[in-house]
Amino acid sequence: MALLITLPLAAQGQTTVTQIVTYEVQAINEISLNTPVTLVINAATAGALPDDATDDTTTYAITTNETGKKITARIDSPMPAGLLLKVLLDSPSTTGTSEGEVRLTTTPQDVITGIGPATASKIRIFYTLSATAAVAPSSGQRSVTFTLMDE
Repeated sequence: MALLITLPLAAQGQTTVTQIVTYEVQAINEISLNTPVTLVINAATAGALPDDATDDTTTYAITTNETGKKITARIDSPMPAGLLLKVLLDSPSTTGTSEGEVRLTTTPQDVITGIGPATASKIRIFYTLSATAAVAPSSGQRSVTFTLMDE
């Protein structure tokens, strides 16, 4: 005699739940620099103005997810008489237009315009310091402020 045991099978049901995930991407506008710059004027050709001092070893990085941005540059105080400090920023590879070499003053000057969404680093900054022969031996420093802002 064989014994048959049967067990009731539990119903295999399916349960589904839904969850709402709220997300937000806010405006991101960041700019950074890598190293300080030293410019030294120390030579001239006889009968000509002193040779310009130049530096293109410093770079900047930028991240923005917006359009219609620009970068401005200014110095914290005027340059001494006879000295001229200029800057040229290369634009990020896919967006923006460089304004070329710009004389730095205490008033913000556009250096890159037309910036759209971008993520880029190691973008070249080129500085030039010019002097007339009337500038006596001296030294000093200026803080250059770059601002990423709306156009």
